[in-house]
Amino acid sequence: MDNDDLRSMGWRERLYIIIFFTNTPAGKRFDTWLLVIIFASLVVVLFDSVAMYSDRHGPLLDGLEWLFTVIFLIEYLVRIYCHPEPRKYIFSFYGAIDLLSVVPAFIALVLPDAEYLLVVRAIRMLRVFRVLKLTQYLSQANFLLVALHGSKQKIIVFLLSVTTMVLIYGTLMYVIEGPSNGFTSIPMSIYWAVVTLTTVGFGDIVPHTPLGKAVATMVMITGYSIIAVPTGIFTAELATAMRADSLQHKCPSCEKLSHEPNAAFCSRCGSQLFERNAER
Repeated sequence: MDNDDLRSMGWRERLYIIIFFTNTPAGKRFDTWLLVIIFASLVVVLFDSVAMYSDRHGPLLDGLEWLFTVIFLIEYLVRIYCHPEPRKYIFSFYGAIDLLSVVPAFIALVLPDAEYLLVVRAIRMLRVFRVLKLTQYLSQANFLLVALHGSKQKIIVFLLSVTTMVLIYGTLMYVIEGPSNGFTSIPMSIYWAVVTLTTVGFGDIVPHTPLGKAVATMVMITGYSIIAVPTGIFTAELATAMRADSLQHKCPSCEKLSHEPNAAFCSRCGSQLFERNAER
């Protein structure tokens, strides 16, 4: 669609094509400027959260924030106006995101105690997915969901095992070290066991007795031994999900799904699967 086609339309149809589509020069320019404004508003949110900049440039940051809020509000109202089905847009995912990007500022204006709702402004980042048309790539996230679902039971068993070890190690260290060495309670000792087992090692609580150090050594070695377990489980399930997807070549005759990736003919009825494979 070119600019001549846009000129032949009414204002409402023209706005709809420009705002909701990118197959015109005007639509691409609109998305480019919208992307710039979104990132600029996020920069303002980031600087506003830093006390040094907020105290020094508070009025400027507030002014810019209200400017961006008004721009997004106008854009939201224009989208409702030009959309063929306004209700469908309002209750859509991106319609809710557009609304949430402007509502917190007005709530904070009426209710000063709700100023922390302004953090919701960072949700504007989700609008980048629409501008860049990245939603088409989100279908690949299905592999991750399938892998998570397939490894759910294994990961639950793994977490229960780790929880049991943490409880045992924490209780043992409480008995060995005691409150005099910082292990003031079993929950505090369990916290130490979690920090040590995950190899984080904050160092706020450390064992002092030789026996406690020996147990800590066992905890560290155990942590290095099990840290790769959930990664391996998830990776195996992800590879299985991707392989299963690659085998989903449906036969046009008998509708059998499972075939080898490079199969040219159906293994059940012998029908041709892909024209490109048959020509090779």
